[in-house]
Amino acid sequence: MDKVKLAIIYYSATGTNYQMAKWAEEAALEAGAEVRVRKVEELAPEEVINSNPAWKAHVEATKDVPVATHDDLEWADAIIFSSPTRFGNVAAQMKNFIDRQGGLWAQGKLANKVVSAMSSAQNPNGGQEATIHAIYKSMCHWGAIIVPPGYLDASVFKAGGNPYGTSTTVNQENKMVDDVEEAVKYQAKRTVTVAKWIKKGKE
Repeated sequence: MDKVKLAIIYYSATGTNYQMAKWAEEAALEAGAEVRVRKVEELAPEEVINSNPAWKAHVEATKDVPVATHDDLEWADAIIFSSPTRFGNVAAQMKNFIDRQGGLWAQGKLANKVVSAMSSAQNPNGGQEATIHAIYKSMCHWGAIIVPPGYLDASVFKAGGNPYGTSTTVNQENKMVDDVEEAVKYQAKRTVTVAKWIKKGKE
């Protein structure tokens, strides 16, 4: 059987979701997947980015990360989305990327993708779960196969106990409050494992 192809699609202003994406990549590679890490297109004006030193520094640090395209989704057997919360919802940059996939959707090319999602916010009740749910609602329209981490591994409890997808709180210094590395890696490996089952069943 060919390797599972995993696209990790993220948006990150100051680095949290980028770090989560990199942890997911590490675990997926260990699980034998072929992986693409892609950032979605930045929509914020340059003057807004430049007014925030952490945001500006992160944009510069990740300038060589490829921007996500339709081809990455079509290529993938599985997708992990990672987005910060914006007023209890998906970041506009991620929402814009998802909203532009109508062409692939109309051709049935997004159906049966194995999908999981992660999120972050600055407050423990700032909308992490709502952001993941919003992504999953779109995935239902795609006909995707949603794979949450559930309560199947101790790392989920250690990270705060979110069964929908790994989420973290970020403090004023842009540091993660929660210890989520193991949970992210578990979620990525579970996503790859389920994708293997689906892929094997298609062959």
